[in-house]
Order: sequence, then C-alpha cells, then structure tokens
Amino acid sequence: MAERKRLLCIEDEIEMVELIKLVLEKEGYEVIGAMGGLEGLEAVRREKPDLILLDIMMPGINGWDVYYRIKEDEEICDIPVIVVTARSQDFERILGLYYAGVDDYLVKPFGPRELLHSVEKVLSRREKEAR
Repeated sequence: MAERKRLLCIEDEIEMVELIKLVLEKEGYEVIGAMGGLEGLEAVRREKPDLILLDIMMPGINGWDVYYRIKEDEEICDIPVIVVTARSQDFERILGLYYAGVDDYLVKPFGPRELLHSVEKVLSRREKEAR
C-alpha cells in the first residue's frame, strides 16, 4: 500500500480546516491544520508535509508572507503549495501561478471534487518531477 500523504492546511477559519479535513481524509490523506501564518510556518518546519494548502487573507502574517518564507528556507522550499483564497480576480491568479510560482490556485467557495482534483494534480506532478 502506498504511503499516506500528509497535507498541511494553513487557515484562519477553523470551519475551512474542518471542511478540507473532511473531504481529504475521506480520500485517504492525513490532514494537519494550523491556525494562522505563524503557527503554519512552525508546522511546515516541524511536519515537513507532502503538500501545503495555504489561505492568503489571514491576520498577522498573511499567506503571501508565509509562502515567501517557505520558499526562502532550503529545508522546506520544495514542498508544493496550493493557494486557497476568496480572492478571485484574474490578475491575482496570474500573479500567484506565474509570478510567485504557486503550484495551484483554488478560489473559495470550491467543491470537494475541485479540491481533490487540485491536490491530486499537484501531487502527481511532483511525483513525476521526482523520477
């Protein structure tokens, strides 16, 4: 049996963490929740997950600050990141995907299939790159 993938969800809304856990754990993923940017950064360094689901609009350290800190740290910079945000403007999606280099961009609200498709797409792309 394949090793269970560990995902880290960095969010400031516990309801969103619980929703993501519900959807992805049903599909066999292990999901760890972290509330806010600082707790999220600590969890990334401690857990070294296979994938990060990162909210952008959070108080304190926002998601972009978290993202750039992850990418500057040699120990964790290779972990793929899916941005999960309520900001749906096309220019933000383009900035995230092409300028910042996030692995995918999900706009809230999203459905369970959309979430699962994004996670599977990013993880399978990473596995192909690793070969």
